[in-house]
Amino acid sequence: MSQKRKILVTSALPYANGSIHMGHLVEYLQTDIWVRFQKLRGHDCTYVCASDAHGTPIMLKARELGVPPEQLTQQISEEFVRDFSEFGVDFDNYYTTHSPENEALVSEIFTALRDKGDIYTRSIEQAFDEKEGMFLPDRFVRGTCPRCKSEDQYGDACEVCGATYTPADLLDPISVLSGSTPIKRESEHYFFKLSEYEERLRSWIDEATLDKSVVAKLDEWFEAGLRDWDISRDAPYFGFRIPGTDDKYFYVWLDAPVGYLASFRNLCDRRDDLNFDDYWAADSDAEVYHFIGKDIMYFHTLFWPAVLAGSGFRTPTSVFAHGFLTVNGQKMSKSRGTFINARAYLDNLNPSFLRYYYAAKLGPTIEDIDLNLEDFIARVNSDLVGKLINIASRCAGFISKRFDGRLADRLPDKDLFAEFADASETIATHYEGREYSKAMRLIMALADKANRYIDDHKPWVMIKDENAVSDVQLVCTQGLNMFRSLMIYLSPVIPDVAADARQYLSEDRWNWHDATSPLLNATLPKFTPLLTRVEPDSVQRMVDQSREIAEVPETQTEDDTISIDDFMKIDLRIARVKKAEPVEGADKLLALTLDVGESETQVFAGIKAAYDHESLIDRHVVVVANLAPRKMRFGVSEGMVLAAGPGGEDIFLISPDDGAKPGMRVK
Repeated sequence: MSQKRKILVTSALPYANGSIHMGHLVEYLQTDIWVRFQKLRGHDCTYVCASDAHGTPIMLKARELGVPPEQLTQQISEEFVRDFSEFGVDFDNYYTTHSPENEALVSEIFTALRDKGDIYTRSIEQAFDEKEGMFLPDRFVRGTCPRCKSEDQYGDACEVCGATYTPADLLDPISVLSGSTPIKRESEHYFFKLSEYEERLRSWIDEATLDKSVVAKLDEWFEAGLRDWDISRDAPYFGFRIPGTDDKYFYVWLDAPVGYLASFRNLCDRRDDLNFDDYWAADSDAEVYHFIGKDIMYFHTLFWPAVLAGSGFRTPTSVFAHGFLTVNGQKMSKSRGTFINARAYLDNLNPSFLRYYYAAKLGPTIEDIDLNLEDFIARVNSDLVGKLINIASRCAGFISKRFDGRLADRLPDKDLFAEFADASETIATHYEGREYSKAMRLIMALADKANRYIDDHKPWVMIKDENAVSDVQLVCTQGLNMFRSLMIYLSPVIPDVAADARQYLSEDRWNWHDATSPLLNATLPKFTPLLTRVEPDSVQRMVDQSREIAEVPETQTEDDTISIDDFMKIDLRIARVKKAEPVEGADKLLALTLDVGESETQVFAGIKAAYDHESLIDRHVVVVANLAPRKMRFGVSEGMVLAAGPGGEDIFLISPDDGAKPGMRVK
């Protein structure tokens, strides 16, 4: 057994303005598997995370919904915790960046950097919205990327080429608030001297043994020259105010990574066995690892270690970056139903399936991985059900029915079991190096050997020969012990299935090295199936549900105002509902055939939860008659029925007064 290690692990903080989706889960499942492996090996491994709760997008979203930002981020954080938990992501602490611990730590870091001369102020030209009378934070400005010329990009970074810049660099900038062209106006900002840290960062990069693709990207940034970092934003801004100022706030990319420290400090305050300084002091001998996506490498491999070193904290042991997720070989798409959020998956499929599929694809590089839905069905059914679970299914019945659930007191093929035991350290090395795909291939190769052993001995034939009955117990004991070793090796990947297998084997807990010694002479309960096959219909329902969610139009923000001339273009008409039917395959939609006077029109309305379709026949409603037709999966919707309410069962159709006739205009 190697020496016990003290390890702190984080995943990038999910931004609290939307739901977790399949792309996000690549990171959290990759991290969780690694953490579970370290714990199974007996190390002190702590996994913390938090919701990234500050910044402009959250301000915009909260303003759109008419709720305080704190309420919005709390609600979304609760959704995060629920979804993560159902996917088996086991945080030791999940917190928020909008916390007293984070505010204290950000202020401490800022003060330390300022006192040593690494913070300075200077006036910058910044976008100013004259209509709104305010400076525009980065994400309140959109325009054309100055590098790749992609249109409709945010004012701080291009989502197409990854370039970072300021709103002043944007071409053809537009204010998100008013739609007007912002002017440039001076404002005093706080800067961190990142340019002074190149030598120290190069030294840290050598020690951190980063992936070669990450190092190559860092070399590009060094060659271009490190720029000092603007760490402040003007009011209004949802975040922490900079000490000693009235209208300046810490930029979210300063306080967000500090959220790692804050979440850990919050945990330390509640646990006697953890000490904050043991992990974060400059001379700490603990290990600290950040799992991130490749899109935020700049912040985590340049800005973040420099800020930590400059303020007296230790730097990360390493930063592990991963690639993006594609679905069916393409970027995730709402219209194709492949922009799949966590809830759509959980409503239809077992989380263990996705955990295994991602593990079978993941390596330590920043290469993208693909969720091919046909391959997903085939691989899960073949590997998990057809190979792994099949081992236990083929042996357990004989042990239960013919031997009172009792395993034999020896293995008939010790050399074969030794192959499974000898694979332990190779599989462990793969896990440690995040070579999950290699680990899965080796484990499944062993599963093939176990199935061949059972095929060769044919216990279902042996049981018919009275002279060979005792050999059946031996063969099945061998088979179940090979299954047990494989389940221990797979327990970081499919922990729920492994827990059920451990319960069947009547064991309280496992450690990694239990896989190398057999379970003998034990009494087992009746075996129940641990997994069932993935059904294509379930995958299709997930895709349909995702597409249906995408077809619900987003709520217009309060700031997207229109003129009276725009409003006069809307043709509102009285319509009579001639026909109303549920839409097959849609949970929320009713198909309405409307009499609009001289013509009929078809509209799909998301009111199924609020109205029985038969009760709508002959009801008069108000419809937008000149809305451009919209092609949906179920057909073409040729208008929009007006309704009010928060949604779900609380939707109320807007009905005209008595005497209104179909086709009449609404004034």
